[in-house]
Amino acid sequence: MQIDNLDPREVVDHIIASLAAGHGGWVATPNVDILRQAIALPELADLLGKASLVVADGMPLVWASRLQGTPLKARVAGSELVHPLVEAAGAAGLSLFLLGDAPGVAERAVATLSAKTPNLRVAGCYAPPFGLERQPDTLEQIVGILQQARPDIVICAFGFPKQERLISTLAPRFPAVWFLSAGAALSMLAGDRPQAPPWMRASGLEWVHRLRLEPARLFKRYLIDDLPFAVHLLAVSAVRRRRGAEKGPSTTPSPG
Repeated sequence: MQIDNLDPREVVDHIIASLAAGHGGWVATPNVDILRQAIALPELADLLGKASLVVADGMPLVWASRLQGTPLKARVAGSELVHPLVEAAGAAGLSLFLLGDAPGVAERAVATLSAKTPNLRVAGCYAPPFGLERQPDTLEQIVGILQQARPDIVICAFGFPKQERLISTLAPRFPAVWFLSAGAALSMLAGDRPQAPPWMRASGLEWVHRLRLEPARLFKRYLIDDLPFAVHLLAVSAVRRRRGAEKGPSTTPSPG
């Protein structure tokens, strides 16, 4: 998996400049759990490969890139991209649409965003019914809503891989719109799910915070599946750098 070596500000600047030129796209934000699933299922790796930008949402990916000798500039979490992207969109007069999560969550998220960005233009919000991937009529309904709202940016919050599958379907139909895979960002903005403190996010311990909040749901994912995978990823990255040093300079992509 090729990961774009951009920091959060560069991602936002790229999106705003692309919109000014009349071009859309979408941002995928893989973390360790997503990378593990993508390796297990090539269809998911192909799905992420369709994104315009792929950035590392997770410190283990950043650490692995450093061990490999191809250091990424920074972690770029979807949830942490929302505020700077919204601020830049407000300054540029661009409109925002919030798509996903449970009914009412997006509206509460809008209230939070509007309080910090008074000039924000909100094109709309929509929470599709559960199981939208199995209901073709719902997809066409979403297309119709977006066609009427005509947003510049769509923040899509369904979790992986549902949001990526939806975006990969919507993006070709809206070539002048940018889509952001945002996971739990809307529920965090709405205050339904507390965000980890900055020191935990910077030190790669955000998963501990989430595990404490939802132990029953996340115990197996984080401790049985993801933790061994993360250790293996770091070890392989270190070995790859050593082999590269023995062979001489190369152009190895970021870990994935």
